[in-house]
Amino acid sequence: MTLPVTCSQTVGPFFGIGMAPLFRDDFVPAGVPGERVTIHGRVLDGDGHGVPDAQIEIWQADTQGRYPGAESKEEGGFQGFGRVPTDDHGGFQFRTIRPGCVAGRDSTVQAPHLVVLVFMRGLLRHLVTRVYFADETANANDPILSLVPAERRDTLMAKRESGDEAMFTWNIRLQGDAETVFFEL
Repeated sequence: MTLPVTCSQTVGPFFGIGMAPLFRDDFVPAGVPGERVTIHGRVLDGDGHGVPDAQIEIWQADTQGRYPGAESKEEGGFQGFGRVPTDDHGGFQFRTIRPGCVAGRDSTVQAPHLVVLVFMRGLLRHLVTRVYFADETANANDPILSLVPAERRDTLMAKRESGDEAMFTWNIRLQGDAETVFFEL
């Protein structure tokens, strides 16, 4: 007797339970110094459709290029961390500060960037990427960005919207044409 094949589900309906308490779209408490920016976009599947049940997690340095932790407490309580769910059309938006350059290995300096993790149903492991600011001159010397083929770097660039100096657009494409660059850990 052959049993019917059923779909497997890597993450059940409980997916949001562990993540939802940390959802927020504003990572900047009052009193934190720095340029406030809003980044918005969509998480898109291989066909260009929005992914309604994805969640992105953001890790970033402060304006001085320091990751908040035991040794450095950013003025005003900046945590450098947040989680944002996508809406029914795969859209997301969050407000943060533009980070400073970060010290890298061997005395290198990394351009201002945000580390982004993507979680969603069907992924056995989260995806890791970065978002850089397209108008940042330090991008030219970033050691991580230089590892990405020149024709793919655009997938990591948040672009300033005309008419709004504080608004940037950046989309996460999971596969297909213009797939976002993802990094191995």
